[in-house]
Amino acid sequence: MAAGIMAWASVSASAGGAMEADIQQWQTNNGAKVLFVARHELPIVDVQMAFDAGSARDGDSAGLARLTNHLLLDGTSALDAGEIARQFERYGARVSTNSGRDTAEVSLRALSEAARLDPVITNLADALADARFPTDAVERVRQQMRLGLEQAQSSPSDLAERAFAQGIYGDHPYASPPSGTLDSVLQLEREAVVAFHQRHYTASNATIAIVGDLEASRAKAIAEQLSSKLPTGKALPELPEVRLPTSAQTIRVPFQAEQTHVLIGQPSVRRGDETYYPLYMANHMLGGSGLTSILAERMREERGLSYSSGSRITTGARRGRFQMSTQVRNEALAEALDVMRGSFVELRDEGPNAERLEASRRNITGSFPLQLDSNRDLLGYVSSIGFHNLPHDYLAQFIARIEAMQASQVTGALNAQLNPAQMITVLVGPEATINAVD
Repeated sequence: MAAGIMAWASVSASAGGAMEADIQQWQTNNGAKVLFVARHELPIVDVQMAFDAGSARDGDSAGLARLTNHLLLDGTSALDAGEIARQFERYGARVSTNSGRDTAEVSLRALSEAARLDPVITNLADALADARFPTDAVERVRQQMRLGLEQAQSSPSDLAERAFAQGIYGDHPYASPPSGTLDSVLQLEREAVVAFHQRHYTASNATIAIVGDLEASRAKAIAEQLSSKLPTGKALPELPEVRLPTSAQTIRVPFQAEQTHVLIGQPSVRRGDETYYPLYMANHMLGGSGLTSILAERMREERGLSYSSGSRITTGARRGRFQMSTQVRNEALAEALDVMRGSFVELRDEGPNAERLEASRRNITGSFPLQLDSNRDLLGYVSSIGFHNLPHDYLAQFIARIEAMQASQVTGALNAQLNPAQMITVLVGPEATINAVD
């Protein structure tokens, strides 16, 4: 799209009240994608810059994307980390960084008054484009990551997560742990961080989402300022497709504890896939709705096997994940696995009854507007819409499709996308316990 040309669409959801937002989209002069929603209820502006710079881009250097992201605000040619932080604090602004598998993000919250907003936008633009990655800062953050990894070795949930990602994604870049490994982090050097920043933190690789108390003309100026000092950059290669597991597998991680941690699942679908809507509904009924879900009822209320059981489904630029999880007494592990696997198969084969389907529909549509209640909440959705090239009415489509969802769509999506014969099971617990079950 040519710079300065805007397109917009209405995004609305209705459940117990009306909620509307207009997304305006354009491109900056050097190629950054911008999405803007005006909200004038509070004198606040939220900005998020999302780069295709998550751990899927680590290559052979696991943890590099996160190390780079955490160092973005640690010094420029003119200011050190403390001076950068004080510049934000002086005007009451909050800034943070975050990175996952697909994206690395920088987020800002500030007052919309020009005298307060303008200096922090300048500070952020300078910090991103002129990041110098001081050697002492690289070493400090690298050691922090190392300590975190050492602590994770004593966390059964962290061990389960790493084994699960490796199990479902195999040799795909999504299998690379965002926080790296003890071996990989110790080998990360400043030169690699500088090169990663130069390659990935570019305007053509950026999605800028702005939500708040601004007019479109002011949002345009902010987006230009944030992107203008970044190099235009070159397009990144497409990530490979995720290959599904060819068979069911159980991964056992010995860990001495009174409970065994369990994860069961497989890759799900990519962002924008039509089957995400019925899969979302299925997950909500199975284990995503807390104590009213199938897994909670059967694992906790009916059998007393576990106080913490659930499921979730995510999407990604390629594929996200579906997973069921629980922490269960060691002596009850075999029964818990039967209940979890059986509950999934029953929902997949027989579908939900009318009462459960309607209850889930009401719960989802009733709570969804609350997820967009604040600027910051909406910001994440707007950023995702831009990064994944989703239609501007994605949020409205979500509510409309949930409202129209039929049981046959739920079973159809489950059968098309999720297969027990391809499920990966991860067990983290005492060796004798985890070796005694399939």
